[in-house]
Amino acid sequence: MPKRKGRPVVHTATVLALLAGSAYFTIELRKDAEAKAPAAQTVTDNALQNSGKATGKQTWERLNDPARSVLRDGKGAVIATFTDGARTATLKGPSRTFSEPANTSTKVVTDDWIRLMPEPWTKGAENQQWFKDWFKQYYGSQEDDIFAIAFQYVQGAPVKKDSAGVPYAGDAVFGPFKPDGVDRLEQNDFYDYLGIPYTFRNGVTMYPRKERYRALDCSGFIRMVFGYRARYPLMPTNDAGDGLPRTANGMARSKAGVDIIKLQGPAPWYTRPKNTDMLQPGDLLFFKMDHRTGDHIDHSALYLGLDTEGHKVFISSRKEQNGPTIGDKGGVSRIDGDGFYAELFRSAKRL
Repeated sequence: MPKRKGRPVVHTATVLALLAGSAYFTIELRKDAEAKAPAAQTVTDNALQNSGKATGKQTWERLNDPARSVLRDGKGAVIATFTDGARTATLKGPSRTFSEPANTSTKVVTDDWIRLMPEPWTKGAENQQWFKDWFKQYYGSQEDDIFAIAFQYVQGAPVKKDSAGVPYAGDAVFGPFKPDGVDRLEQNDFYDYLGIPYTFRNGVTMYPRKERYRALDCSGFIRMVFGYRARYPLMPTNDAGDGLPRTANGMARSKAGVDIIKLQGPAPWYTRPKNTDMLQPGDLLFFKMDHRTGDHIDHSALYLGLDTEGHKVFISSRKEQNGPTIGDKGGVSRIDGDGFYAELFRSAKRL
C-alpha cells in the first residue's frame, strides 16, 4: 500500500465531502429556531462584561489570563477570541445543536465555531495580511469546524470516504478487546482508524494494524480531529519531531499551544483545579484516572462548553462506550459537579 505523506493530497471529492458538512448534527439557522433554543454559551470576561459599548463598528481589545485579543461587534458583543501562542480561534456564528441521543439526553446548543488559524496568534496579528485573508474566508463560514468534525466519529455517524475510497469519518470504536475479553487495547491512532500508512513531517512512517481498523483511543481521537482533519502538526510519538504528541500525557506536558490550566499539586495524582472559568470551547482537557500509569496523565478530551442544563461538558473516546461520546456510560461527560470525570480533571491546553 503506498505511503501517505504528512500533508496528503486533498482530492476534489474529499473537499466536496468536507464542505457538505456532517449530516449527523442539526444546524439551527432559522431565526425562529434560534429564538426557541436554549441560550448558547458565550465567552465572557467579568472585568469587561459591561465595557463593550455600542460604537457602530467592530473594535479590538486586549485581555489577560490568558493573554488574548477579542473582537467586538458594533453593539459591544464578543464575536471572536484569539489567544496568544495558540492557533485555535473561537468565532461566533449560526447556532447549532450537538446531541447523541443513543447515549445521553445531553445537548449542546452553541454559536461557537472553533477553527485553526495558519499561524499562532500574536498581539497585533489583526493587522497582518495572513490573518485578514484567513478571517475573511472563515468568519461566517459554515464549512466543518472542529466541533462538526469531532461529531463525525460518534455512534451512528455516517461513513465518509475520500476519492481513493478510504473512509476518513464515521462511527469509531475505542479499540479491540484484550485477551481477557474485558478491557480494551489502547494506543489506537488515526492511521489505525484509516487503515493506511502515514508519513509524518519528520519522515517517520507509521503503519496501521488490521485488528485496530476504525479504532481511536482518547488521544488518537484528538489527533484525528485536530491533526489529520484540521491539519495541526503531529508527532509520530511523544519524543520525535514537533507538533502534537501521541499520548494524553505527552499532549498535556508538551509545548504545543498554551497551558490554560496547569497541572497543580503533588504527583502522581495532582489536584483538581478550583477554577475553570478561563476555559473556552475548543480547549483540550486532561484527566488523571489510573493508578497503574504512575504520574502520567491518562485521558484527553475536547471541551464543548455548556450544555442546555448549564453543565460544562466534553467529548472524548472512552472504553466504556467503545468510542467517542458525550454520553453518560462510565461517568457523565462533565467537569463540573462531583462526578467521576469532574473529580479526575487536572489540566487544560489551547492549541
